[in-house]
Amino acid sequence: MINTISKVKNIIPEDFDGVLITNPSDLTYLSDMVGVEGFILVTREKAFLYTDGRYIETAEKTVDFMEVSLLKRGVTPFTASADNKCKRVCCQGSISASQLSSLNDKGDISFNIDAQFDAALSQIRKVKGIREISRMKQAQEITDLAFAHVLKIINVGMSERELAAELDYFMRKNGSDGIAFDTIAISGENTSLPHGIPTDRKIENGDFVTMDFGATVKGVKSDMTRTVAVGSIDTHKKEIYNIVLKAQTETLKALKAGMSCKDADGIARGVIEKDGYGEYFTHSTGHGVGFDIHELPNLSPASTDILRVGNVVTVEPGIYLPGEFGVRIEDYGVITENGFENFTKSPKELIVL
Repeated sequence: MINTISKVKNIIPEDFDGVLITNPSDLTYLSDMVGVEGFILVTREKAFLYTDGRYIETAEKTVDFMEVSLLKRGVTPFTASADNKCKRVCCQGSISASQLSSLNDKGDISFNIDAQFDAALSQIRKVKGIREISRMKQAQEITDLAFAHVLKIINVGMSERELAAELDYFMRKNGSDGIAFDTIAISGENTSLPHGIPTDRKIENGDFVTMDFGATVKGVKSDMTRTVAVGSIDTHKKEIYNIVLKAQTETLKALKAGMSCKDADGIARGVIEKDGYGEYFTHSTGHGVGFDIHELPNLSPASTDILRVGNVVTVEPGIYLPGEFGVRIEDYGVITENGFENFTKSPKELIVL
């Protein structure tokens, strides 16, 4: 974490004396404290974590790479900046207009948003450290276990809400600090919605069931999607499933440091387009994952990113036929010096329950 703070010091914009960190996921990333509230002030010499009485004891015990102070009455980003002789402070874009106005009304310290700082911090966060990667693997182990568990209980008559609740409960019971995002568990015609919301619809014979879900371990996320069939399944559905599987498999094999994210997206998209379903692949091939479920880099047609060692990305092609059904298959893992290490161990060949 000391190294991370040093990197933040190096990206303080030239015309500023320090940066004010208020974005929740950046607070967690820099402090290594899940759910911490308050703010971090990083100057060119030091870094300070200000947090309230709910978190101060934990912070004092665990944060030894920043100075920790109690956020009590009268302590604000303005007073913290004044105490550290900052005259110009760079704020993140997540700060509200009213908060910014209030800070600038208090005295002779200038607080200004600089989008270049947010962009630079996102670049730092793109490359994961050993600790983050270890936690992501733990989170994915829980996610894989949850998938294996629900394969035993999915049946005709189970509602989408029941399935989503079962995934969430199992992950929490087996070590997850919470869900990585709102779990998607949809069936039948609802699977044509890439981010469908679980409903009271009951699973029927012949349905596809799509589950997109993930666990959280000490702030970092996992992200996996599987589509399974229930009962009988027709040839058309098998055909679509196998196209998506081929698109994902070929992309995973090709991922390596130095590859453009646009080219990675193009591999998956090319497979699906070749089989005539390009217009039904309606989202990017993948995205970064970390303390936020969507981070840089993006595997998309518009991306200018280049994959680097330490990037953790998803690969999740899909085909969605409106009003009929959809298929998505998603793994995630890390770019290494030798290619791609897949964290996801759950089977991907078509499962018919």
